[in-house]
Amino acid sequence: MRFRLTHRTHYRYAGTATESFMEARLTPVHDDRQRLVSRELVTTPASNLHTYVDYFGNTVETFSIVHRHRELVLECRSEVETLPMEPPANALDISVSEARQMWRGHKLDLFEFLMPSPAVQMSAAVNHLANQFFPPGGVIGPSLLKFMAWIKETFRYAPDTTTLETPVSTVLRTHTGVCQDFAQVMLAVLRSAEMPARYVTGYIETESQRKASEANRAPKLIGASESHAWVEVCLPGGFWWPLDPTNNCVAGERHVKVATGRDYHDATPTRGVFKGTHTEKLSVAVLMQRL
Repeated sequence: MRFRLTHRTHYRYAGTATESFMEARLTPVHDDRQRLVSRELVTTPASNLHTYVDYFGNTVETFSIVHRHRELVLECRSEVETLPMEPPANALDISVSEARQMWRGHKLDLFEFLMPSPAVQMSAAVNHLANQFFPPGGVIGPSLLKFMAWIKETFRYAPDTTTLETPVSTVLRTHTGVCQDFAQVMLAVLRSAEMPARYVTGYIETESQRKASEANRAPKLIGASESHAWVEVCLPGGFWWPLDPTNNCVAGERHVKVATGRDYHDATPTRGVFKGTHTEKLSVAVLMQRL
């Protein structure tokens, strides 16, 4: 599938900012599963962009506005082609105990995705779920799909019930949240089960973005109007299998991947600091059009 994406972030300040320093992770990934056809980032006020690749392989753009301004707009325009890709069948048929032995041989490479992180903390409740869904004799593929289905059945998608700082323990207690929360619950349980997994941020073609003529051709998907989050699990052999617990599905051609990390903090789309005032309003809008 081919998509045209427009991601617009608008900061309105209560007063006049004297300086702004920002970084953006808004460049879709170019790999075997998707092809980045074109892409540009425009800022208002205009600025010079500096690009680097961070520790997790994400493309990061930084810039500064060093004169007075009352608002800041970032508009990223991309065109992406997504491609189908299936995991190796034998990687899904291995038992959990066999998979753990294989992962231990690569623990140094996978270390960050096996350990707790600032937003993905372990607990007795998390460990209980890990033992319930991933016993040593379980088969890895069906076990992962069963756990993902449990998240979909147990948790209610409810925007504005959580914040970026809501801990996994709260989401487990209330059974409510959004895609970021469900992804981080899944990460906590998988890592507690000694299964390497990472956080993914990107975009998803939701029902409101599909053409009316396509209304009955594919399952309905839900997600944030700004961006979406899901999980990738490292299967034995090194294939990263993308799983979307919010929609109880394997992430496919209607998902566009942008960044990865241990949790949301490593893959946040934009962040920065400014001097002289505070943010009065922040608005984010994403337009995803199938070509």
